[in-house]
Amino acid sequence: MTEKATPETARPAKRALRSLTAIGLSAALILAAGAARAASDVAQRIANHFSQVKTMTGEFVQFGPGGEQTGGKFYIQRPGKIRFNYEEPSGFRVVSDGKSVVIHNEKMRTADLYPLSKTPLKLLLDERIDLSGNKVQSVKEDSDLTTIRLADRSVFGDSTIAMMFDPNSYELRQWTITDAQGKDTTVMIFNTKRDVAIDADLFKIDYRRNHQVNSKRRTGG
Repeated sequence: MTEKATPETARPAKRALRSLTAIGLSAALILAAGAARAASDVAQRIANHFSQVKTMTGEFVQFGPGGEQTGGKFYIQRPGKIRFNYEEPSGFRVVSDGKSVVIHNEKMRTADLYPLSKTPLKLLLDERIDLSGNKVQSVKEDSDLTTIRLADRSVFGDSTIAMMFDPNSYELRQWTITDAQGKDTTVMIFNTKRDVAIDADLFKIDYRRNHQVNSKRRTGG
């Protein structure tokens, strides 16, 4: 005859079950933490390599969230400087001088100015790309690309950026910015040249003209 369990005889079994469950959860958390550290190590190793690229030029193709496609040429000088010259008839130009980023729209006659520190470009253009803390959301290693997804509310807000590198050379191939609404903008780069001389004037921002353009827009002039 099987002895009926009483509250007194059941308690040790429950305690043992809780202990086993706690051990299992602890092991899972340790494994997860180890995997996260390994992913961060891979990401930081690639970022360290990319940080060594002081200047870069090349061509790009940008795919917008609505399927629109534009292209052009780009110039990068670390730290903080970048220029995207979009092909006509887009009328766009993006310039960062290391402190600010201005987005020119010749068709609309606008010149929107933002602090570089509040854009995803800051992380891409830092002297040293620091991926410590919780910036690295995930690292996916495929045979043709290693994808590092980053999030940092102080820099990206509710947006994220996925940077994609060649798994062998660690060269940057493309990046995708996903905004707070889940819409993606992807930039693919090619025909790149690194550590080349670049005219410093390419990264200059005419703050006086920028102020005049925005003043006319506000006043309707």
